[in-house]
Amino acid sequence: MARFDLTDFEWGLIQPLLPNKPRGVARVDDRRVLNGIFWVLRTGSPWRDLPERYGPPTTIYNRFNRWAKAGVWVRVFETLIERSPDSMQFIDSSIIRAHQQAAAKKGGRITPSVALVGD
Repeated sequence: MARFDLTDFEWGLIQPLLPNKPRGVARVDDRRVLNGIFWVLRTGSPWRDLPERYGPPTTIYNRFNRWAKAGVWVRVFETLIERSPDSMQFIDSSIIRAHQQAAAKKGGRITPSVALVGD
C-alpha cells in the first residue's frame, strides 16, 4: 500500500457506492483504480505519468470520466460529508495561478487592481 492509498475504513465507505455493472469482461480492481485516480488528482500529474502499480492510465482515466457522468463522485462526496463533515477541505483561491491574459480587460489593458500570484 502506498502512502496515500485508501485505508480499509475509507474503502469500506466508498465500495458500496460504486456501480456494479457487469461489462462482459472482468473489471480491474476498483480500489486500485480509485487509488490511481486520487494519485493523479492529488499530484496534478498527467494521466500518462500514473505509476504502473495503479494499472493502465487509459483504464483509470476512462473510469474517472464514466463515474463522473454517472454521478458516482457526487454520491461519494455526499457520503463522506455525511460520515465525516470535518474531512472536507476547501481550496484557497489565493494559491490558484491565472494565465496572464486572464487579468486583461477587453482591449488588452491589465487592470492595476488585479495581481497574479507569483508576479
